[in-house]
Amino acid sequence: MAEFVEKYINPFTDFGFKKLFGEELNKDLLLDFLNELLKEEQGQIKDLTYLKTEHLGLTESDRKAIFDMYCENERGEKFIVELQKSKQNFFKDRTVYYSTFPIREQAKRADWNFELKAVYTIAILDFVFDADKNEPEKFRYDVKLKDIETNKIFYDKLTFIYLEMPKFKKSIDELSTRFEKWLYLIRNLNQLERIPESLKERIFEKVFETAEIAKFTPEQILSYEDSLKYYRDLKNSLDTAREEGEAEGIIKGEQIGIVKGEQIGIVKGEQIGIVKGKLEVARNMLSIGLSLEVIAQAMELTEDELRKWLSL
Repeated sequence: MAEFVEKYINPFTDFGFKKLFGEELNKDLLLDFLNELLKEEQGQIKDLTYLKTEHLGLTESDRKAIFDMYCENERGEKFIVELQKSKQNFFKDRTVYYSTFPIREQAKRADWNFELKAVYTIAILDFVFDADKNEPEKFRYDVKLKDIETNKIFYDKLTFIYLEMPKFKKSIDELSTRFEKWLYLIRNLNQLERIPESLKERIFEKVFETAEIAKFTPEQILSYEDSLKYYRDLKNSLDTAREEGEAEGIIKGEQIGIVKGEQIGIVKGEQIGIVKGKLEVARNMLSIGLSLEVIAQAMELTEDELRKWLSL
């Protein structure tokens, strides 16, 4: 059994995320987080009911959807909460696809006037979309259907919220709202050794109590160990791919640059190096037992593209 240096679980692991937000015993944690996230438009959510997280399409050709968290409030409004640890091709498409399940579930067979309850898809991201890298201070994106010319909301019952957590860099002394305290905890919980004075509120004290590894059963520790290993392997593989790609890209770039010009050479060299670096890391990930689906997500490829890369 592993002996953990960290006192509290990492919320970006599957086990950690579901331990904090996915258990009936800790439903008040998710309720408080959602109330802070959505209070400007939602008002107060009084209660939540967890719903099944696995959904099947209407036909066999539809892909299966498995949500990290799926719940409903007392007004019948639906909430999908997703944790995404690494960049994935078409992740925005995936969240839009996921939102169709709670929409279709509301259809009635008898006479129906098509009135729908609101659907919220919330993605907590451990990465930054490439398109957002030029906005280092903006970590929250709220997306609705709007009219392009007037910028007025056309339909307010379908909402997508993306939280790019690497951009949230406030220290404990800079936190000014309860929502910021939640974001700080999600990003830094496993790095803390004790409860900071500014977080000594009942709801946050429960977060620390729930997250304390020493209080886990042996079975829970083993489950967390597996989840943490997967998270670290994924992170290390991506970091290695980035570093190897950049290093080889510079070398190749300089070599090509002698013939074709320095600027063009570096660009081409970086592209060659990143591809080769990713290929090597993909092979390493396969060798430690990670599935093709997981590796494809990490490499930002489809499974078919990955199979061609690896000649499988």
